[in-house]
Amino acid sequence: MLNRRHFIVTGAALFSQPIAAQTLTDPETNTLLGGEITSNAVEEIEEIAAEVVAPRAPVSPPHMWPVWDRRVTPANYDPMTSNPWGFHSRFLPTLVEANDGLRPGDIHVDAVARYLYHVRGDGTAMRYGVAIARGSLYEPGSYTVRRKAKWPTWRPTDAMIAREPQTYERHSDGMDGGPSNPLGSRAFYLFVGNRDTYLRIHGTPEPRSIGGRASSGCVRMVMAHIIGLYEEVNPGVTAILYPTENSVTARS
Repeated sequence: MLNRRHFIVTGAALFSQPIAAQTLTDPETNTLLGGEITSNAVEEIEEIAAEVVAPRAPVSPPHMWPVWDRRVTPANYDPMTSNPWGFHSRFLPTLVEANDGLRPGDIHVDAVARYLYHVRGDGTAMRYGVAIARGSLYEPGSYTVRRKAKWPTWRPTDAMIAREPQTYERHSDGMDGGPSNPLGSRAFYLFVGNRDTYLRIHGTPEPRSIGGRASSGCVRMVMAHIIGLYEEVNPGVTAILYPTENSVTARS
């Protein structure tokens, strides 16, 4: 069982139905708009009808990524001091010492202190403030980062839709990437073997949630912070989400 002894030690521990082709023809004369209907015409009508009702897949146009990056990055940004979000300064990126034996590249999430650590190859780690999932939705364990994405599209899971239909059902066909997307600017996709857990470490359009318990299972980061972390994390590394302790509250 993972416990806090394994933590990196720091100074403070988202039309109507198509008109069927036969409704456009006279059933007695098989005519379409005054002319003879052909099999090609029927096929074309069916193709058009299918396009009308098929939901558009969510998109994230790459040419917009630099624009969005600038939009979510504060002016004169210094990752270790810039804080227009107003949370406690301990949640700003900080370079700390890492425990011996930790594998460079791996990610460790301290659910109690609300910190994410990315272990570097020189005995140090970068520490970031995070928000974790509400209540029992937080799932501690050891995962593999099998995929990462810039400005990802998003669809709530079926469980999320069933649990909170008033919040998530309108996004059942997915949501385009962008600054208002719940996955924000970057996302790391957590797997167990080849199984997608649907857990993510991702940016959030709600930076004031950092330090709290706010998500539906994922680990949230400030969008500007995860933009900086993104290039440092390689697919295949391990992400360990340590258990939370209900008796301990993360404090400023």
